[in-house]
Amino acid sequence: MKAIVYTRYGPPDVLQHQEVETPVPKDNEVLIRIHATTVTAGDVRMRSFAFPALVWPLVRIMYGIRKPRHTILGHEFAGEIESVGKGVKQFRRNDQVFGSTGLRSGTYAEYICLPEDGTLATKPPSMTYEEAATVPVGALTALYFLRKGNIHGGQKVLIHGASGSVGTYGVQISKSLGAEVTGVCSTKNLELVKSLGADKVIDYTEGDPTKTGTLYDVIFDAVGKTSYSHYRESLTPEGVYVTVAKGVVKERAEDLVFLRELIAAGKLKSVIDRRYVFEQISEAHHYVESGHKIGNVVITLKHSNNT
Repeated sequence: MKAIVYTRYGPPDVLQHQEVETPVPKDNEVLIRIHATTVTAGDVRMRSFAFPALVWPLVRIMYGIRKPRHTILGHEFAGEIESVGKGVKQFRRNDQVFGSTGLRSGTYAEYICLPEDGTLATKPPSMTYEEAATVPVGALTALYFLRKGNIHGGQKVLIHGASGSVGTYGVQISKSLGAEVTGVCSTKNLELVKSLGADKVIDYTEGDPTKTGTLYDVIFDAVGKTSYSHYRESLTPEGVYVTVAKGVVKERAEDLVFLRELIAAGKLKSVIDRRYVFEQISEAHHYVESGHKIGNVVITLKHSNNT
């Protein structure tokens, strides 16, 4: 099968197209033909190894000290089940699915094997493969941290970085749970964030979000670029500050099913900034690394019919 392989950390050109062996599913696994995947900020960090100094030693041990332990990047996908192991009961051949590989990675390839009890679910029928591929990482991350903030209806929630992958899903999930949402983003993305359901938007290029006088029950930094000390005075006495910069998301299939139900109810949609074909993956990494990504960047494999 075709795959994008990297054997050393570095710039986007370390990503090389290669032919590798197609995996064979174990008894408890399914073989998935990948139709679409994404380039996330996490993929860029793993490729370049641009992690904060505080976590550098631990991450290096997890992912490879001198070179990558897992040589195929990519963490989320949508595709079709090609075959199943003899012990698999939840899925069948030709099922359309979407999911995440977690710390394992491996979606920059035509095929991948995953255990049936992994972070895997049938694809929302209303979504294309491209749209569904953007859900697992961004939406699961937003859901995880918003739940850490004990979000519930009637609260005031502020989302910093509301136009990114995690932020766009964070706005929609917060609204679906009955919160009053304020999104913080740049001028060019104000209308996008409003269209996702934000009750208010703050242009951080025009002023400090902490100077509005509003107090929030939950403040969620969806890009990991602020701090508790910065937003402390904007929290209610019982308010909670959460950030993607701290903590590892615990991905669960049941949460993916919960998100699928929100999609079916019309409460959650994907935001796609740019689309690239498989052969342009280095170009896609360059773009995401530039820091100008809005929502998600999708990679489509040529065998996809996107239906």
